Amino acid sequence: MRPPHPRRRGLGAATAALVALCAGQTLTALPATAATTAPAPTSAVTAAEDQAARAMARSLTDSLWRARVRTAALTSEEVDVTAMAAQAGGSRALRSTLTAADRRIATAKGLGAEVGPLLRLRLGDASMRGALAAGTTPWVAAATQDEDVTTVTAYDSHGRAHTLDARKAPAHPVYVVDIDSSTALAAGLDVLTGELARYGVHSAEPTAAADRTGTEPATGHRSPALAATGGFWTTRITAVELSDDEEPWIKGDAEIYTLVTGFGQDGKVRVDPVDMPYLDNDGTVYRPNQILVNWSSYKYDLADAVMMEEDGSTNYHDLAQAIAAALLTITDQGAYIPLVNAVLDAIPADWWTDDPDYVDSWYTLARGDNGTRHGARGNGWMTVQPYYVPEL
Repeated sequence: MRPPHPRRRGLGAATAALVALCAGQTLTALPATAATTAPAPTSAVTAAEDQAARAMARSLTDSLWRARVRTAALTSEEVDVTAMAAQAGGSRALRSTLTAADRRIATAKGLGAEVGPLLRLRLGDASMRGALAAGTTPWVAAATQDEDVTTVTAYDSHGRAHTLDARKAPAHPVYVVDIDSSTALAAGLDVLTGELARYGVHSAEPTAAADRTGTEPATGHRSPALAATGGFWTTRITAVELSDDEEPWIKGDAEIYTLVTGFGQDGKVRVDPVDMPYLDNDGTVYRPNQILVNWSSYKYDLADAVMMEEDGSTNYHDLAQAIAAALLTITDQGAYIPLVNAVLDAIPADWWTDDPDYVDSWYTLARGDNGTRHGARGNGWMTVQPYYVPEL
């Protein structure tokens, strides 16, 4: 779904300028290990998926098991294949392989065991349903994390590899072994929020609500003095669309989230992750009426938004460390400082080959914005409006 995501150019100078601006200030340091922690190998999740795909393909020599999997794949968009193998007669070897692959995936993504099995199996394309229903033994492939891939490797029940065109779905049915990105993202954003707070990238929670007047909010600096009771102003997304981009048939729906950044009421940099689970397909206008920014959490009437995609191999512990290492060098200078460039430059260059994928960014979203704002990269737009949330 995502637009192309070449490594950003010219952002390093902007971040350097921000750091220079903060020279001489007292900074909160990361733990010594955080600055040296390397991102999890981008191949870790893919390797686990590939091993699971090979094992799944070999398991299809069992006709009874093959029929059970076929029925599940034809009746469900995604199948929890680890649970199914444990409950519906999968071999001991298959159960062991899938369980081990699930553990490796969770570890590679910085998630705990409580997230549960993440492996999912689905039919590669709707055009394959007829052949699958007719009894053709499918091949099995691991989902790719690269939208630029030109070929896909699928395995048959005899262990042979077949090279397929990534842009044109084959006539032969193919099961795709992927992860439950929705579950992974939800758990990952919890980890990201907790880790950022642990490293000091958070804001003291507001002790009172924002402007209660109900009038249209103004932009610029606003007083931290808040009313003792009442609701709060937000920015709400009424419509959003991401650009069309041809992707391999083997990839599933996107999982989009946005990092909203600004300065909290205590003057410290704040990052608020916002899950956008409805943004499945490109070229589609969604009307979520979703709150993007809660202005009672921010010192200024300006904030930035960086939209990303969960793309399989994101390690949320390492992502939090990378962002914190950059943002902790930026302190409140009494005027709003854009933080988009600092967030993007914080992510190591090699992570941009797979994930996390940078979708688009919005600089200086204002509390009074009311209308359509196009992303800085031209890959998406969203219509926003001020929205007052009253007290119950």
